[in-house]
Amino acid sequence: MRTLKFILRKEFRQIFRDPGILRIILIMPVIQLLILPWAADYEIKNIKLAIVDHDHSEYSRQLRNKITSSGYFILTDYSSSYEHSLEQIEKDKADLVLQIPDHFEKDLVKEDEAKLFMAINAINGVKANLGGAYLRTIIQDYNKQVRTEWIQFPRFSPETQIEVTSSNWFNPLMNYKYFMVPGILVILLTMVGSNLAAINIVKEKEIGTIEQINVTPINKFHFILGKLIPFWLLGLLVLTIGLTIARLAYGIIPAGSFLTIYVFAAIYLLAVLGLGLLISTYSRNQQQAMLLSFFLMMIFILLGGLYTSIDSMPEWAKWITRFNPVSYFIEVMRMVVLKGSSLADIKYHLLKMGGFAVVFNGWAIISYHKRS
Repeated sequence: MRTLKFILRKEFRQIFRDPGILRIILIMPVIQLLILPWAADYEIKNIKLAIVDHDHSEYSRQLRNKITSSGYFILTDYSSSYEHSLEQIEKDKADLVLQIPDHFEKDLVKEDEAKLFMAINAINGVKANLGGAYLRTIIQDYNKQVRTEWIQFPRFSPETQIEVTSSNWFNPLMNYKYFMVPGILVILLTMVGSNLAAINIVKEKEIGTIEQINVTPINKFHFILGKLIPFWLLGLLVLTIGLTIARLAYGIIPAGSFLTIYVFAAIYLLAVLGLGLLISTYSRNQQQAMLLSFFLMMIFILLGGLYTSIDSMPEWAKWITRFNPVSYFIEVMRMVVLKGSSLADIKYHLLKMGGFAVVFNGWAIISYHKRS
């Protein structure tokens, strides 16, 4: 026990002597949590729209006003030339082109149907898909509005009317910050934990102190534990700072218990720090450790379910996510913050994360023993 206290004292002194580590731990999460949630948004707005109106009728004017008043589109060009609108796309002044043909109003009134042409710039696939979907929805709503005006309802309408009302559970206003901030906080916690742990033992190798430690009677278990505990405590500090910022800056108060978050975070940090220490034992220098850590972090983030739904991934990617600790923590954070889940609801997540922690830390101990 005295040996462990000696190692912990040494590690804390080494951490607080390095201002770079303190900046990473204290300043980086604050800045990123204040910036990223405003940029990481699934909702696409300010879509540049060019309308080619060959009809210039009252109905085409109503359709144009309905589109521009939706809040999603900015009318950047209004003309009678389709070629001119394509030039606007090539100059990146338009994302979509809506062409209203001749006799649009006449066909809609007399023939009971009218055709519209829509061209979408698909260089940005996400913006193209969502922008096209928004525009189709608005056109369908306009079509429904026009037909409703035509129908003269008798006292008892012969047509069956089905009205659908919906409500959003757990996030009624569909506020993306409530959805993104918990996930971003998980990513920041993972980056701080894995990167700092990954360069820890390697740094001892580079400055030569690892040889001095190896000739002492320090137990390998105590050595790894001494490397783990300081960053584990600092990780919980980063989580506390992140939850405080989420409350003060975004008004996010978890629907569940803070205890549930901290219990899972404590086990999660053991797993992530164990992975970082494992990388450190196999790396020869800090550059190698940081590159390997960055490689794994990119996989964890992209396949973690933060930016893309895991359910929409191909089957081989879903298998990878089952071995991705980040995906479990993101899911747990959203369950607790939005849904109010308890420890009983995340028991399987706790068991899996405990398995990751045992495997990574056990492997790190064995690997260090082989190289000592």
